[in-house]
Amino acid sequence: MSLDASPLGRRERNKRDKLERITAAAGELFAARGVDDVTTQEVADRADIGTGTLFLYARTKGELLLLVQNSMYAEAIDRGRADAAGIDDVVAAVLAVVRPVVECNRKQIDNGRTYLREIVFGDPEEPHHRDALALTAQTEEVIAEVIARTSGVGPEVARARARIVSAVMFLTMAASINVHLSVDEVVEEIAGQVRTLLAV
Repeated sequence: MSLDASPLGRRERNKRDKLERITAAAGELFAARGVDDVTTQEVADRADIGTGTLFLYARTKGELLLLVQNSMYAEAIDRGRADAAGIDDVVAAVLAVVRPVVECNRKQIDNGRTYLREIVFGDPEEPHHRDALALTAQTEEVIAEVIARTSGVGPEVARARARIVSAVMFLTMAASINVHLSVDEVVEEIAGQVRTLLAV
């Protein structure tokens, strides 16, 4: 083992540790009070780092929110994929993918809506934003796989329908008129449109 490899490994471990502390601190504070009512200084203090260090990982609260929500969103996609695996009905299978994403988005409604705005209007060159866009694409891929498997349509048609389902899901979660809806009500709103799209 070279002498250079050991310090580099330590440095990477320190970076990962700081990132985990920042994500946990921001997640706890945002869940308790909402992203708008938390300062970056509070996140830095909770993570036991300086604000200058915090800004190396996320320059804005929007980026911090992306960091926090991305990790939860990735878990929601994995759960949705697993939940849909044994379902043969196309609408039920699609909704099995959609439900965990809706639940994730509505844990703290203002944070969820802000997250969706960041995905749409954020800087696509920023790493956390790129990750969020990749997760959005991954959601569409999972939905397309489910549609192709359960309805027998080809991959191109499945991808086109998955993109529509994704758009419906994100718009339904983001719409101001739906702020007070429960997870079940949001899912049912999406379900009605999915049934129409898939002609079920």
